[in-house]
Amino acid sequence: MDKRRVVITGIGAVTPVGNDAKSAWAAVRAGQCGIGPITKFDPAGMKASLAAEVRDFSPEPAISKRDARHMDLFTQYALTAAVEAMAGAGLDKDPPDAVRCGVDVSSGIGGLSSTESEHSKGLERGFDKISPYYIPITISNIAAAQIAIRFGLKGMCACPVAACAGGGNAVGDAFRHIRDGYAEVMVCGGSEATVTPMGIGGFTSMKALCLSDDPARASIPFDKERCGFVLGEGAAILVLEELAHAQARGASIYAELLGYGVTCDAHHITAPAPDGSGGARAMAEALADGGITPEQVDYINAHGTSTPLNDAGECMAIKTVFGAHAGKLMVSSTKSMTGHMLGAAGAVEAAFTALSLRDGFVPATIGYRVPDEACDLDVVPNEGREVPIQYALSNSLGFGGHNVALLFKKWEG
Repeated sequence: MDKRRVVITGIGAVTPVGNDAKSAWAAVRAGQCGIGPITKFDPAGMKASLAAEVRDFSPEPAISKRDARHMDLFTQYALTAAVEAMAGAGLDKDPPDAVRCGVDVSSGIGGLSSTESEHSKGLERGFDKISPYYIPITISNIAAAQIAIRFGLKGMCACPVAACAGGGNAVGDAFRHIRDGYAEVMVCGGSEATVTPMGIGGFTSMKALCLSDDPARASIPFDKERCGFVLGEGAAILVLEELAHAQARGASIYAELLGYGVTCDAHHITAPAPDGSGGARAMAEALADGGITPEQVDYINAHGTSTPLNDAGECMAIKTVFGAHAGKLMVSSTKSMTGHMLGAAGAVEAAFTALSLRDGFVPATIGYRVPDEACDLDVVPNEGREVPIQYALSNSLGFGGHNVALLFKKWEG
């Protein structure tokens, strides 16, 4: 039986480099860095002073003030991006059959800022007096639920929690759900809002964050002087649609989603397998799922966190899968601009990959200065490239050994 084809018809985003998909992509094309001093709280006395914050964000007009009061910031980001994506897909005012449309939106941590504030209230007033909204505000699945409620979508509604791979899982699982005939439309992606004292402190104490105070030398994937990631925040939501369904209503198409690979290292709670074998299997699975050869891939939007282990392991994985072709691939990390957005990262990078294919533009790895023999690939240093590309992968690798690879194809309808 022929597999149903799946395309992207809507993209919405709230990111450190722009509060909608159009401005975020324009900033990425221009190589703009979204990293700066932490402003969401006073980091005095803390080792890490930088983050990739969403700036000048207002939930209005997508979300009313009344509704926003009962949503953590990660849900506000997700719902704002979903409103943009659904409007762009032309489905906000003319939604499809509700039971054939679902939601799959990840968050790695959920409502961390609300947990911190309510815990402080509990210590002061007693824990029986914290907000009755505390639980439904903070649970990780609530962003997906709020999107389903907003648009009346009654198909599958899920939230894969897979750390930094979760956004990629959400897109991949939604892709399979449509391809296998369970839905015509899926609203999918990821959201995170963890630039908080606990978020920064927790990642600092496990020695995961870069402690530089220079935004230009903080998130520097593949650079020999990389020393940790910069925590980012935001959301991206994609509308995936079965091809015939999209064509029947004259929808605009960004790109086709062709394959999905998902594996586990089963190695360590935070460290990736040193040989990159889990990531390699995910990429190989995605290529096989999409029915293409390694030599057909032009570009990889790498996980590229700017940590010593991740970047070296991911480059090893790419060499394992692509062999001699690895030297011909363009491999860049947009985390050099957005920081690491955790559960939102895979979704944001999936959106950027689709836009790369649409526009024939490969974004740069900015801030790159010192080559590393362990990362000796074409990392598209500092300047993006106007170049036609046909096939591209987006990789996401998460704590716990979660690995995701998504395969995209340029739409040439």
